[in-house]
Amino acid sequence: MPTDIDYDAKIPNNVGLADDRRLQRALEGWQPKFLDWWGEMGPALENRGVYLRTAVSVGRDGWAHFDHVNPPDYRWGIFLAEPTPDRRIAFGEHQGEPVWQQVPGEYRADLQRLIVIQGDTEPASVEQQRLLGRSAPSLYDLRNLFQVNVEEGRHLWAMVYLLHAYFGREGRVEAEALLHRNSGSPDSPRILGAFNEETADWLAFYMFTYFTDRDGKYQLGSLKESAFDPLSRTCTFMLKEEAHHMMVGTTGVDRVVARSAQLVREHDTLDIAACGGIPLDIIQKYINFHYTVSLDLFGSETSTNAANYYTAGLKGRWQEERRKDDHQLTDDGVRLDKPAEDGTWAVDEVSALLALNLDLRDEYIADCRTGVNRWNRILDEHGIDFRLKLPHPGFNRNVGLNSGHRVTPDGTIVDEETWEASRHRWLPTTEDLAFVRSLMQPVYERGKIASWVAPPVNGINGKPFDYEYVRLV
Repeated sequence: MPTDIDYDAKIPNNVGLADDRRLQRALEGWQPKFLDWWGEMGPALENRGVYLRTAVSVGRDGWAHFDHVNPPDYRWGIFLAEPTPDRRIAFGEHQGEPVWQQVPGEYRADLQRLIVIQGDTEPASVEQQRLLGRSAPSLYDLRNLFQVNVEEGRHLWAMVYLLHAYFGREGRVEAEALLHRNSGSPDSPRILGAFNEETADWLAFYMFTYFTDRDGKYQLGSLKESAFDPLSRTCTFMLKEEAHHMMVGTTGVDRVVARSAQLVREHDTLDIAACGGIPLDIIQKYINFHYTVSLDLFGSETSTNAANYYTAGLKGRWQEERRKDDHQLTDDGVRLDKPAEDGTWAVDEVSALLALNLDLRDEYIADCRTGVNRWNRILDEHGIDFRLKLPHPGFNRNVGLNSGHRVTPDGTIVDEETWEASRHRWLPTTEDLAFVRSLMQPVYERGKIASWVAPPVNGINGKPFDYEYVRLV
């Protein structure tokens, strides 16, 4: 398989699309529908070019090229990572066998479902973020929004290719449905709840790209282990692009925390709303909301579906091949905290095979803590003793063992009345959201930035902050 991408083709690709005329025609028929969707649901800000990176190779070196591109002219395509010679299945009942280049019939429905769910998240985030360009705090941030959006569009292409290439008529029908569902639609919403939430301000965008895109990292990482090699190679390359999205979130929250800390020191008060900053307690509420909504994406703590996917070799664990066990898990157990009837926490012993969602979620939680530690170091550097925290994983949950219980951020199980009396201290209120949105005034002048967020430490691709990242009309 070539590592370089054929940009002379109508659909850029490195999968030899020209050699399969039937598949090529089908995807070329889907392409104008995608472009219509982008025109209707993509970023709603006219421009004459955005400084974007475009994949030019899937090799380890020099894989991306930067230049100004008009987003509707962006060359979305199909890119698979280089194959691993003699790759073998690393887990489950087929462990040690060669990976599959075609879909085994007995796993067809399950694999299709996994691909559809992943594919549905990609356009959803674009829809959620559609109007953010109208309130961008700087051209640098506006550029990052476009970069995230065009790559989510490309990730949609990645999943659509798999559906068209390997799942026949049913796959084509599912590919059409990916464009018909819309985030927040009352009639045809996106499949997963987090992707129907509103992303109406830039603090929410930074939180989304930190917490929700980080969930994407772990889901893609587990699919990368799949015995179905085209899916594995697709996800491997998607992870390379996804890293930038999480950087946008990490450094975005960095910059909000830094600016808020500056204002706290300057005015000697935590109440910096009147000074045009976002108070630290509101930042904490945003963390509480976006983190817990993202935890729901991992599904229930115990899952027979996850166990079956693992045993079949369809979806592995994060960094499966680095694990020091038998990669079967049939005799292993894990401890699981769950709410008891008397309002306390009980510990249950469950099969490790049934608790694979919990295993992946624990990897994610550990990763999320690194960001919170980073933000607290910023507060330390400014001499502020306020501490940001991740809430208890049982807090504000709509999926899993804790969904029927009211759990406070510190892990106390309370009744409904106590929860309702205190939720305004834990989750963004209508007033909090309105205040944050009142700060969202666009700043489109080169080298300038909104007063509620600090400028970035580094620009993109070695460019300075005052570079013309977006050429507005």
